[in-house]
Amino acid sequence: MSICNASDDARKRLLDKGVAMMLAGGYHGTGLADILKAANVPKGSFYYYFASKEEFGAQAIEHYLAPFLRRLSERLADPSLNGLEALVAYFRDLAQELEANDFSGGCLLGNLMGEIGDSSPAARAALKKAVDRYRDLMAQGLARAQAEGAVRRDRDARAMADLLFDGWQGALLRMKIERSAEPLKSFVESTLLGACRLDPPPSRRPEGAGAPLP
Repeated sequence: MSICNASDDARKRLLDKGVAMMLAGGYHGTGLADILKAANVPKGSFYYYFASKEEFGAQAIEHYLAPFLRRLSERLADPSLNGLEALVAYFRDLAQELEANDFSGGCLLGNLMGEIGDSSPAARAALKKAVDRYRDLMAQGLARAQAEGAVRRDRDARAMADLLFDGWQGALLRMKIERSAEPLKSFVESTLLGACRLDPPPSRRPEGAGAPLP
């Protein structure tokens, strides 16, 4: 293995272990010594990659988000799905994984927003950047769904994406205390489909269905 590859591997191990440990124990509950031991990296090497624990936390946020952006992008690129179907499939995938993992961890973004979002300028900037990137990718899917006639057009796609992000974070908090996938399923049905999906015109509604909810 080349020196560059070994260096990249050590940095990735630190970030992988750090993300997993912060998901389990929070930012303040995760010590550098524990991360170094889990990643099998000497202390001096840590400061080669990161100037401080605060900088490590900021980079861990970006590292954590990357696979979620990739997976959502892959769903949105699936030619067999419209924009709304892609978003539904993505969130249902996440719900199934959380259920399979016994509802542990939740979302590192939401966890850290509550723990250090107002106390660490570096973390706050990293969290805002991550949330904005996540929201903007969801907004792309919603804008496409609007063009496809699957999502309501009386609301801005970005505003609806904000609603999705906030709703998902709330569902994750309920999931933790209820130890159930029901809040996640309710999010998909009530927020993603219920609040965003375009209602069919009256002539296409089943008889007796009544007027759509506002």
